[in-house]
Amino acid sequence: MEHGGWADEGYGAVADAFRRNFSERGELGAAVTVFVDGREVADLWGGIADERTGRPWEKDTAAPIFSAVKGVTTLCALLLDQEGKLDLDAPVARYWPEFARHGKERITTRTVLAHRAGLPALDRTPSLAEITAWTPVVRALEEQEPLWEPGEAIEYHGHTFGFLVGEVIRRITGLTPGAYLRRAVADELGLRTWIGVPEEEIPRLARVKEPDGGIPLPPADSLITRILTMNGALVFPGTDDPHGYGSPRVLAAEFPGAGGASTARGLATLYAAAATGIDGVVPRLLSRNTLDDIVRELSSGPSWSGIPDLGTRWGTGFKLDCPSCPMLGPRSFGHDGAGGPMGFGDDEYGVGFGYVANHMLGSDDDRVDHLVAAVRKCLGA
Repeated sequence: MEHGGWADEGYGAVADAFRRNFSERGELGAAVTVFVDGREVADLWGGIADERTGRPWEKDTAAPIFSAVKGVTTLCALLLDQEGKLDLDAPVARYWPEFARHGKERITTRTVLAHRAGLPALDRTPSLAEITAWTPVVRALEEQEPLWEPGEAIEYHGHTFGFLVGEVIRRITGLTPGAYLRRAVADELGLRTWIGVPEEEIPRLARVKEPDGGIPLPPADSLITRILTMNGALVFPGTDDPHGYGSPRVLAAEFPGAGGASTARGLATLYAAAATGIDGVVPRLLSRNTLDDIVRELSSGPSWSGIPDLGTRWGTGFKLDCPSCPMLGPRSFGHDGAGGPMGFGDDEYGVGFGYVANHMLGSDDDRVDHLVAAVRKCLGA
């Protein structure tokens, strides 16, 4: 399998782990990028971007990142918080007055970011056209009652996370979250990272290969399936389905909780900029106080619907270092997504990390774990 890129002296273990993902762990196409102290120390790519055609994975190949986009959306909210335009602990209704209905008056943006708002799935079943139009989902959330007293339980807000935080961003800035991301940071840094993929970029994306036999989901009326499919309007992962996550219509729409696409370099650059700044390019995006704030644990344990404790720990919008999402330590913050993509930052170790891939594997997928372990070894962490 052809590979490209490089790793600085002292980071050969990352290149070794990357190669072994192909030879031993079922990798099809992938890329990983690592920054340390604002300087790029590894940038690797290889394999096949589209199994149907044999198109190779290239230096600038982007891939769908599924829920890893939550970290990108969270960063947008944090930038507004630092500018004094958003108070994470103020009611959402301060910025979005129509939200203050049916027991949602005291829900804050932080409550949403911690997956504790009681709105993990919509009550109504929107069509795909309504979901991609944005406003119908916003109206449905305005009319909905929380499933529990907000703040008192946790349940993964798969898609609603993005619409709730995204609408707050839109109310404050007048821009959709995808447009705000580009204006606030992505254009300046030249990131191939999008919430809502530009039409001309969609044919260049890596095509996701689903597991043999697909991904089994619980019954359609179960909460987890409702979360993943927005009550059946979407097909997960649906690479070749017109209602699937991989369809051009869905890729082009803004799904700030479970959509978007990025290169590995885009994710790594974004997290490096957040945690340390980029050497000679951009100062650190997040202040020490903000970083202290977001690595405080807000949520963990069993979910409201009875999913057992899988070891996941949540800070403000980001996952924290934990057995189900291993990073480097207590200052790590990031997010992964279905099929393996992951980005994280850590100001203690000075790291920005990004990994994207296009082969969905089963529950024993440990490709990114080996890459993170290699980074840890190189740092002596």
